[in-house]
Amino acid sequence: MSSPSQRSTKQRSSSTKASKVTNSQKPTSTRKKKQKTNSGLTIEQQQEIREAFDLFDTEGKGIIDIKELKVAIRALGFEPPKKDEIKKLLSEINNKSTSESDDNVDTIDFDSFNKIMAVKMSERNLNDEFLKVFQLFDDDDTGKITFKNLKRIAKELSEDISDDHLREMIEEADLNGDGEVDENEFIHLLKRTNLYT
Repeated sequence: MSSPSQRSTKQRSSSTKASKVTNSQKPTSTRKKKQKTNSGLTIEQQQEIREAFDLFDTEGKGIIDIKELKVAIRALGFEPPKKDEIKKLLSEINNKSTSESDDNVDTIDFDSFNKIMAVKMSERNLNDEFLKVFQLFDDDDTGKITFKNLKRIAKELSEDISDDHLREMIEEADLNGDGEVDENEFIHLLKRTNLYT
């Protein structure tokens, strides 16, 4: 029969082993899923892309047809492109001119699908960042950047910008001529001027 001190030592030893086993079996933290991969996407986004592709690759051949591609893109929350847009995307991804690329694009492999979705997801991530910046300007939550908003920002940043120059800035971005800049006009301006790179 073992003494109480031997029993407690055995219990501690076995509980230490148990905790090591449980700790090694714990699921990976959500922090790891936020890490970026080489494509600039999170591990979670890469998994979503793989799952969407595999869902339609029912025969396991590593390819899906264009109709399935459109449904897979929609399943990931995007508006599916038309066939000629798919052809253009593929030629850009593969660094080919449109005339060099295959005119008969009926199927797509996972690598090409992954590249297309990486581009689409990166654009969406970028647009989300643009909207956050837009909201900093739109402090009165009108959905528009006005002359008043720009004047406030200039003052907060201690920038000495004339009213005429602020009006010119609004005019430059204002595509519909209403004297204000909405979210789409703001995003268009940033993309056009490459201010986001």
